[in-house]
Amino acid sequence: MDVNGGEMRKNPTLICAPLMADSIDKMVTLMVKAKASTADLVEIRLDSLKNFNPFEDLNVLIKQSPLPTLFTYRPVWEGGQYDGDEKKRLDVLRLAMELGADYIDVELKVAHEFIKSIGGKKPEKIKVIVSSHNYQSTPSVEELGNLVVKIQSTGADIVKIATTAIDITDVARIFQITVHSQVPIIGLVMGERGLISRILCTKFGGYLTFGTLEGGVVSAPGQPTINDLLNLYNFRQLGPDTKVYGIIGKPVGHSKSPMLYNEAFKSAGFNGVFVHLLVDDLEMFLRTYSSTDFAGFSCTIPHKETAVKCCDEVDPVAKSIGAVNCIIRRQSDGKLFGCNTDYIGAISAIEDGLQAGYNMSSAAGSPLAGKLFVVIGAGGAGKALAYGAKQKGARVVIANRTYERARELADVIGGDALSLDDLARFHPEDGMILANTTSIGMQPNIDQTPMPKDALKYYSLVFDAVYTPKITRLLREAKETGATIVSGLEMFIGQAYEQFERFTGLPGKT
Repeated sequence: MDVNGGEMRKNPTLICAPLMADSIDKMVTLMVKAKASTADLVEIRLDSLKNFNPFEDLNVLIKQSPLPTLFTYRPVWEGGQYDGDEKKRLDVLRLAMELGADYIDVELKVAHEFIKSIGGKKPEKIKVIVSSHNYQSTPSVEELGNLVVKIQSTGADIVKIATTAIDITDVARIFQITVHSQVPIIGLVMGERGLISRILCTKFGGYLTFGTLEGGVVSAPGQPTINDLLNLYNFRQLGPDTKVYGIIGKPVGHSKSPMLYNEAFKSAGFNGVFVHLLVDDLEMFLRTYSSTDFAGFSCTIPHKETAVKCCDEVDPVAKSIGAVNCIIRRQSDGKLFGCNTDYIGAISAIEDGLQAGYNMSSAAGSPLAGKLFVVIGAGGAGKALAYGAKQKGARVVIANRTYERARELADVIGGDALSLDDLARFHPEDGMILANTTSIGMQPNIDQTPMPKDALKYYSLVFDAVYTPKITRLLREAKETGATIVSGLEMFIGQAYEQFERFTGLPGKT
């Protein structure tokens, strides 16, 4: 184990910074940045250079690099930018090797010839990575196994396979190949659905992962930044025994859950990692990642209702709401237990808001008792809030775009129903409470609101489950009309405390 950034490493997986620049000077500047970011090596993408004089430039790059170097000269036919003579390209890689590169990357298609051509001239320290890229899909386990054998047979020191995720379950096949590989292997899955391959390669024994110096500047789709790998996912602290948790949703990239949980895991000394999981088919996801190492999940739109059917056991509250936002995999038998912490987080945030607004003491029972509580939305979060408010003694009204769905939920919990269009004119009394549980007003549609401003004067408190942005148009306008406002961030933190306790068995609030 070595120490990097003052912390012991729990895994040998390297972080490689891919560098793309059009001049040698810019490449050298990026190398210095990569060193400062604590990357372990740099990949120099020679195909991104504009004016390239091989002998002179390779010498400068190798001598000036403060980190070990990997040279890649990716041709157009393998997804790169080099569109010249093939012999010249391979001559450049041979030259890099002779001048002291630490690694070179050669595509499978030309690897046999290339490795044969260097024969006994290969320096001791250099490692040849033979790579195969599939920009369409991820083959079957059998096909991937054959591909590894084919790459090995070229004389490769390190096998590199990059595939594309059509579904997040594709990544499981790369994990399977990586964990059973007898040779050093880099197995990565491109695209947003493949992100976990770039983080959990630490757990399954991958040789390296790629992390970019800044967001948005990637050499392949789905690469995280080095900063996120180290500081969001605690990359160097992950190992074979790390438990995997995540937020299941679609979309899911905006979620702040990984930030919250990974920080909490780290400060509690808990060996877990929390990742974004872009899931299309929940049942298939849970069936594919069935090991107890995948220990728990937060569940968000649009999977909360399906989750009820996917769990082996469901908490009675979640069952009556008809939505699960937290799935725990029991370590003793691998069974899935579903519960709902949404309503706990939201209701306590709303109660806190009312108590602060009216200087009420919490000893007097719930400040929601007897209040008229209007819920916008009849999905999972809407059900949870309606159920929670009812439990606290509120009179509940459900407003939804389609009246039928509002009616169904109102009948189940014992409340009234409205269509969203009629809500603006709904004013049986003043001092009502409004809770938006739809995604109206969420980034990027921040100028939208479910309710015209002039109708907000009838409400004493307005809550919005949307927390990106923290202050939505609905909350801003509610505040201007004098209502107490409660943002989705408070609900998010409240339900997260509850889930953290269930995930780890440790107290959430200290």
